[in-house]
Amino acid sequence: MKIMDIDSDAPLSNYGLYDLESDLELFLPNTVIKFHRISDNAFSYFRKNSEGKIVEKIIPVKSQNLKIELAPIRPLNHPARRTSHMFLQFDKEIYLSENSAASIFVHCPIEIGIFLVHDSNHDSLDWITCNPLNSRFGLYGSPDTGTLCKYAKVSLATDYSDSNSYLEGVMQIIVENTLSFGQSISKIVFQITDNSLYYQDSKTIIDGIKITMKKRAAVNIADVKTTVLETDWSMSPTWEDKTASTHMEMGLE
Repeated sequence: MKIMDIDSDAPLSNYGLYDLESDLELFLPNTVIKFHRISDNAFSYFRKNSEGKIVEKIIPVKSQNLKIELAPIRPLNHPARRTSHMFLQFDKEIYLSENSAASIFVHCPIEIGIFLVHDSNHDSLDWITCNPLNSRFGLYGSPDTGTLCKYAKVSLATDYSDSNSYLEGVMQIIVENTLSFGQSISKIVFQITDNSLYYQDSKTIIDGIKITMKKRAAVNIADVKTTVLETDWSMSPTWEDKTASTHMEMGLE
């Protein structure tokens, strides 16, 4: 197949379902994807990203058409799949006075998955990140016993409409301080496989988090739980299995 140059002037593609009878080109930031019918029972798949990496595959089909879904997925694949935990470092600390609560919105990195759709089944064909330079690991805790996480320094969002297309989704975080004194929080660590993603056009929103700051014995902790989002946006297929856990604990500084 002829290798395509990435066309910076091409309109970017929306998330969603695509029914293919012949060829299809999808354009994302610094990435081009192309499906090409090579016979009555097969398509070829081509993808080139901003780093110059090329992926090519052959997709046999049993019918005339091929159905795919382009959707945001959890940011757990680049640079390697090593963890299901997310470490979000806020660019500004959040301070809560004693016995108070607040609701904020934050940006959260995403990746993008390409799925083959068969009836109600979704097979994972490929994934990409449109922001590889800011995809990295971080360690929460000590070097000996800490938790390996995907790490991102993130900014506050105004609301769900403040999604950064193809790069970041928006999630709501509810913070409750049940302590008898004021407390700042500057980060959150959670198992992101508990959180579903939802899309509309090129925007992404993510299941939320509730953080409860409280005292357990003589230690101040933050209890972190997932909150399910109620929305009419389309839910993304899952690239990896969901976990059974729905909460974890962090120490407070």
